[in-house]
Amino acid sequence: MKKARNIGWYLLFTLPLVFIFTTVVIIPFIIGIGYSFFSWDGLPLNPKVFVGMDNFVQLFHDTRFFDTAIHTIIFTVLAILLINVLGITFALGVTSKLKVRNLARTMLFMPYLIGGLILGYIWSFIVGDAFSAIGEKTGLTGIFFNWLLNPKSALLALIVVTTWQMAGYIMIIYITGIQAIPEDVIEASAVDGANFWQTLFKIKFPLMMPSFTICLFMTLSNCFKIFDVNLSLTGGGPSNSTEMFAMNIYNEIFKQNNFGYGQAKAIVFFLIVALITLVQVTITKKREVDM
Repeated sequence: MKKARNIGWYLLFTLPLVFIFTTVVIIPFIIGIGYSFFSWDGLPLNPKVFVGMDNFVQLFHDTRFFDTAIHTIIFTVLAILLINVLGITFALGVTSKLKVRNLARTMLFMPYLIGGLILGYIWSFIVGDAFSAIGEKTGLTGIFFNWLLNPKSALLALIVVTTWQMAGYIMIIYITGIQAIPEDVIEASAVDGANFWQTLFKIKFPLMMPSFTICLFMTLSNCFKIFDVNLSLTGGGPSNSTEMFAMNIYNEIFKQNNFGYGQAKAIVFFLIVALITLVQVTITKKREVDM
């Protein structure tokens, strides 16, 4: 009787989630796969023309899509490095004996609570008008200028804003990994004469590999899928130099009205992200240490 009651509670809490996930993610994804084999402008009254694999073949001749891939890869690699380096640094700092560690933890996490669209608009003013004004007043125009008007600095601005937003959230996951390390292991390393760096790289980091797996997965997938900050901060400009995968697909479907071709791009994008994250998780999982 107790087992049946437990199963009932389990179904009560899981079935709504399964229903929502199925209707919001699974079904639209399957329908999207079907649309990728048609030429269609997305309007219900207009006919859908079956083109088979033509949409996928067209991708190999789409130079803008390949440019977008290059932008996304550069952005993702640099953002992942900065976010995780800052995240682990912040985590080590707020788990030390600092008197303001709780306040610092709160302040570092707060940027993640700001929506991506709002964050982008705020920072577009900072790296645009504010930087230009500072440059005019100080004469430091080599640093303080409108970053959004230059392709390289616009991409750098996107990296900085994404790092500023996500580093605090990643810090929380690393804090959990640090606090899960048994104190007696750290004390034993100190007794054996290990210094700070030896303890960090030989003991803490290997024992924190589950946290590294989660953080790398989250930063990798989120950076590849970035859209809201990309839209509000740079809009893909200047001259499409900061257009990422998600924005390219959005523009193809809703601005160019190529619904079928845009869906083909979305399927390829999904496969790329799934493959890369699968490889990453497999590699980092193998390096995890059992306590």
